[in-house]
Amino acid sequence: MTVQDVINQLHDLAPLSYAEDFDNVGLLVGDKNQTVSGILVTLDTLEAVVDEAIEKNCNLIVSFHPIIFKGLKKLTGKTYVERVVIKAIQNNIAIFSIHTALDNAFQGVNSIICDQLELQNKKILIPQSGTLKKLQTYIPNEKADELRIALFAAGAGNIGNYDSCSFNLEGKGTYRGNEESNPTLGKKGELHTENETLISVVFAKHLESKVLKALFSTHPYEEVAYEITTLDNTNQYIGMGMIGELKIEMDEIECLKYIKQKMNTECIRHSKLLDKPIKKIAILGGSGSFAIGAAKAAGADLLVTADLKYHDFFSAENNIVLADIGHYESEQFTKSFLVDYLSKKITNFAVVLSKTNTNPVKYL
Repeated sequence: MTVQDVINQLHDLAPLSYAEDFDNVGLLVGDKNQTVSGILVTLDTLEAVVDEAIEKNCNLIVSFHPIIFKGLKKLTGKTYVERVVIKAIQNNIAIFSIHTALDNAFQGVNSIICDQLELQNKKILIPQSGTLKKLQTYIPNEKADELRIALFAAGAGNIGNYDSCSFNLEGKGTYRGNEESNPTLGKKGELHTENETLISVVFAKHLESKVLKALFSTHPYEEVAYEITTLDNTNQYIGMGMIGELKIEMDEIECLKYIKQKMNTECIRHSKLLDKPIKKIAILGGSGSFAIGAAKAAGADLLVTADLKYHDFFSAENNIVLADIGHYESEQFTKSFLVDYLSKKITNFAVVLSKTNTNPVKYL
């Protein structure tokens, strides 16, 4: 098994094309064709984590956070980032980061928190736009069924809880090939009219290469006429944050204590309590001040997130309770989730959960 084989499995869970533009996801260090001896999964790649990988004979580190976030102009070992990269290269250890690709995945970071809090009716809080595309193509009527089946098999035509979705319209297509052409139907140099079906299907953008491969390998024409359009529609299964509901509503203090216990955090910083019951909870793992407006608009009683600044708490405006549980604490269960996921996908291979606590924040 190669590094790329492992990456392919992770891509099925959280395609990197859905990561935020500011992020640095993917293979950060190493050779994608390297044979993997073992996989170590961590939240952060620190020097101690690389040492742990060496000790456990793991030459691939799957990290949630990227160790290389900003550009590196030199590698002298002056900073912890440089030292990690140098040590990884010296020991032929590859480092892969999944970060906001997993943040935006429906089964990703925020879903993990929802499950930890036993929330029901989970929905994406801030759906991502520009993630859906539409293919339109034209094909002889007798070949339309064959092409639709191939496109559906490639993942096109999935809309929400439905699959095999397409729109079809019959009409007449015309074309005339030049002397260099080799038309499947008709003769070169002659205007040809063919009874054709217009097929229109929607697909997720990360599937574009598969969808086009299915189109070109199935379509009978020498030159395939097709159009791909990026849609403005938001994607209900891709995006930042989640919102869900408690099975039974709680009062605010009871709910905060419940979250503290479930999320294994020593401290929760929160905004003013409103003396209202908590039922609907918005979630955004990691730094989530940008989600305050969306949480309020969604009617959440409480937002669970991290890294809120002093003035962020004023944004509650007596409409919502804001709960800052800590950055590490909000994402701590992610590495166990990734270990479980990879262990199920790669059943005959060692996937190791890092024992290194990478939380840089300490409490008295």
